[in-house]
Amino acid sequence: MAQQLSSINLVAPAFKGINTEDSPIAQDPSFAEVADNAVIDKRGRIASRKGYEVVTTNKGSLSANKPLRSIKQFKKTDETFVVFSVGDNKIFSGTTTLVDESANLPQTYNITDDNWKIVDFNDNLYFFQDGHEPLVYNGTSLQKMSTVAGGLSGIPFADEVLAAYGRLWAVNLNDSTVYWSDLLIGHEWTGGTSGSIDISKVWPDGYDEIVALAAHNGLLIIFGRHSIVVYQGAQAPATMSLVDTVAGVGCVDRDTVHHTGTDVLFLSHSGLRSFGRTVQEKSMPMRTLSNTITKDIINELQKESLSFRCIYSPEESFYLLSFVGRKTTFCFDLRSPLEDGSLRVTRWPSSVFTAYERLEDGTLYIGTVDGISEYKGYQDNTDSYRFKYYSPSLTFGDPSRLKFIKKIKPTIIGPSNADAFIKYSYDFSTTYKTITFRIPESGQVAEFNDPDNPVANAVFAEFNDPDNLVNNAVISEYAGESSQIIRKALNATGNGSTVVVGVESDINGAELSLQEINIQALLGKTV
Repeated sequence: MAQQLSSINLVAPAFKGINTEDSPIAQDPSFAEVADNAVIDKRGRIASRKGYEVVTTNKGSLSANKPLRSIKQFKKTDETFVVFSVGDNKIFSGTTTLVDESANLPQTYNITDDNWKIVDFNDNLYFFQDGHEPLVYNGTSLQKMSTVAGGLSGIPFADEVLAAYGRLWAVNLNDSTVYWSDLLIGHEWTGGTSGSIDISKVWPDGYDEIVALAAHNGLLIIFGRHSIVVYQGAQAPATMSLVDTVAGVGCVDRDTVHHTGTDVLFLSHSGLRSFGRTVQEKSMPMRTLSNTITKDIINELQKESLSFRCIYSPEESFYLLSFVGRKTTFCFDLRSPLEDGSLRVTRWPSSVFTAYERLEDGTLYIGTVDGISEYKGYQDNTDSYRFKYYSPSLTFGDPSRLKFIKKIKPTIIGPSNADAFIKYSYDFSTTYKTITFRIPESGQVAEFNDPDNPVANAVFAEFNDPDNLVNNAVISEYAGESSQIIRKALNATGNGSTVVVGVESDINGAELSLQEINIQALLGKTV
């Protein structure tokens, strides 16, 4: 009598994102060992990320292979917008054509770096960078701050600046003094209600250095490298008071701090954190939002030597954190945290993103060596990129018995004529067997015929019924007009006590998502 096949059904594979922390043979199969160039879409499927389409057609004086390091949109008083960007020790305006605005500054003003912090405040745009006099754009021209203020008196040549509570706040990184401008006058740093505070005596561990500033719920948050100091009453800074401190948790870089509307996210030395949770848990064992990839984050931190960039997109429901020198971006999904409160995460390797800006209309701009690009479409500047998913090690509930994989049945939603590659290996081997198949042309019946699943065949046939417009609309919702749903029964060989299954495909113009993987195997003797 033929032995009955055992089955593992990976419904919504990688729904919980990457997990490289737990034992691979004890993991929930909803995690992934690898999820490259992927996002968790709004239906809970792992899907290919969008690509970037280059907006800039004329880079002006931006040298070849010099990337943009910051992008900022500014709304002028006449309700029109201008986009500024920085790179190659220059300041540009425009998107399709980059115009060098810094060329109009006095010849004695020498820009030596691109580490600007740019903030919009009270109808002006302010540029701050260590060792440089701050610059002001008033909607017409870019000027030195001393020209607007009538002199250099009191103006901080700061690394970090925050626009909050009716004034600018500035700090020299690696220092302990916070300066604030006069009320509603971002270029006045002496007289009026301007002032400063030295927080060197309130660091909870005795000594620290300021890395970043943030504002949240009426609080001024001062991030040190290894601790956090919080002041209340920042609307009247002369009388604001210390309300909280957090020891042992700090921020690694100012450009990892981002407000999400309900919280402030930042990168600490042990992973991505939430300000709200950090304050709540400071007397408890504290958890990061990146619990499933802690070692990966620490490894990238130790090797990063250039810069960090981050962005929050409510339209995409993600927070992107880029290690620029490492060319690695982590995509944290903000729709639904895991049971322990950490965020589902995927990885975008070989990332060339060096700057981000979310425009007022929700468009996400990206800076690269090509200038300004938009996060859209499914190509990277007309090139394809590789989507990858690999499961944890699967044991079919019994790691002691041999598994003889007979069939792998992926359900994939993808573009017509795209090639997909099913990968599998046994017993932690990094040498994978590969099965290649092609998604059929649009309009053809996808290969869903499964002799072991007549119910699925019937459902699929119903969805392909030209007389059933409602069901066709449902399948169109899942697949899109140019995509096909395919379920292919693929024969597999070999055996082992554990098995890893993966899917790869080159994304070249259309989205691909992975709905389900069914694995059928015979269980053999105990090993």
